[in-house]
Amino acid sequence: MLHHIHTLKAAILAVAILLGLTAIHGTAHAAPLQKIVLAGGCFWCVEADFEKVDGVKAAISGFAGGTVANPSYKQVVRGGTGHYEVVEITYDPDKVSYEKLLNIFFRSIDPTDAGGQFCDRGDSYRSAIFVSDPAQKAIAEAEKSKVEQALGTSVATMILPAAPFYPAEEYHQDYYNKTDLILTRFGPKTKAEAYKLYRNGCGRDQRLRQLWGNEAGGDHS
Repeated sequence: MLHHIHTLKAAILAVAILLGLTAIHGTAHAAPLQKIVLAGGCFWCVEADFEKVDGVKAAISGFAGGTVANPSYKQVVRGGTGHYEVVEITYDPDKVSYEKLLNIFFRSIDPTDAGGQFCDRGDSYRSAIFVSDPAQKAIAEAEKSKVEQALGTSVATMILPAAPFYPAEEYHQDYYNKTDLILTRFGPKTKAEAYKLYRNGCGRDQRLRQLWGNEAGGDHS
């Protein structure tokens, strides 16, 4: 009996050690979450596109690249602040790579447009990638070059140094998914319904299909 007890204790100890080592191994090799800031025109649309990407943990609409701290939406759309409408994307690099996110990004915008995106015109709606270090810059430049080769034309999307990110007002966050009512020229609509009307009317997804064909990102629902 004593022999069996010692054998059982040894087996339990071995299992405990194995589980402990497995936990340590998993923790040591789990990459920390990363962030990427992208400007692709209307931030409602960019946020909607990226929140459905596997590996993306959060997407926050906001502003970056300007000279005014904590700008309001009204300040930015009036012009003069230098800000882009952007989305700060938090992602798990074990599930989706920086390179893959840029691949998705380019296929979710019109990278040939230097004056804005789709029906939204002006500096705040231009497309850009904000990079934090030389490695990110090199990847962004390589992806941009691939897009130029794929489309056979120059790409207007800027590659810019990282800049302070300022979240937009709560009203803008997850706009595409909100169910509260607003008054539109089509009558009372939920924000989600109004978003779809805007996106379709702006021709965003139609232009993406024209540019990219079956590779087009965006909303195909």
